Amino acid sequence: MRPFKDYFFQTTDGLRLYARDYPGPDANAPVLLCLHGLTRNSKDFASLAEALASDFRVVVPEQRGRGLSDYAEDVSRYSLLQYVEDTQGLIVELGLQWISVVGTSMGGLMTFALNALSPGLIERAVINDIGPEIAQAGLDRIKSYVGAAGPFEDWEEATAYLSSITAEIFPEWTDAQWSDFARQCYIEREGQIVIDYDPRIATPLATQSTDTEAETLWSLFEAMASVPSLLVRGELTDLLSPECVARMQKVHPSMEVLSVPNVGHAPMLNEPGVTEAIRRFLLD
Repeated sequence: MRPFKDYFFQTTDGLRLYARDYPGPDANAPVLLCLHGLTRNSKDFASLAEALASDFRVVVPEQRGRGLSDYAEDVSRYSLLQYVEDTQGLIVELGLQWISVVGTSMGGLMTFALNALSPGLIERAVINDIGPEIAQAGLDRIKSYVGAAGPFEDWEEATAYLSSITAEIFPEWTDAQWSDFARQCYIEREGQIVIDYDPRIATPLATQSTDTEAETLWSLFEAMASVPSLLVRGELTDLLSPECVARMQKVHPSMEVLSVPNVGHAPMLNEPGVTEAIRRFLLD
């Protein structure tokens, strides 16, 4: 028996989006919302969600254009604020008044915006390896591969490609971990292994202004100062600089910081001790 239920919901523009719903210990369990990164999906949080479902109802939506969610016809709707609007629709449909959030990369930026647009909604936030200033080196790396992978003839080829472009992020991983990771990122369709997202999500990235984005994101992050927060940072990350972390701590002095050794962008949150640290923070 799977530990989660499939949940589908409609957006205001008619798309059918998907979420994993881990029921939690009882009907009154607090709700934890997990928000994935740019090219990712609900499978990223499988380990964390299963571990935390003993204390929380864990809801893991897949943003439009990812996984089992519909792809958008209008590519301009692959935007941060659209993802936040979709997520707000899910929250309203589920009748949630308060939530905690774990946001990885893009999901962390969504958390900033969701909190600013719905003050009082988020009780606690775990921000995974992202800040208001996105380091150019990391952004360039992401732009270089989004939408460009595959198709692959088999899982071995897909796994080899994935490990070749991300070996510096997870330098200590075993072959089994790379194989599992490939099955989180890709899917088999019509006898080929392909990326599990709409490659057109890369299109809006080409027109974004990093400076303008940073100004907006810093203003959103300022509203996080009243939300108990835990910032998780991969020790080897190329997306979240120490300088950005220091400035975040000035804006949000009570924010806790957890460094994950020998991992780049972004920690999977199942590294030794990380899940338990997140559990302690959320239950504090």
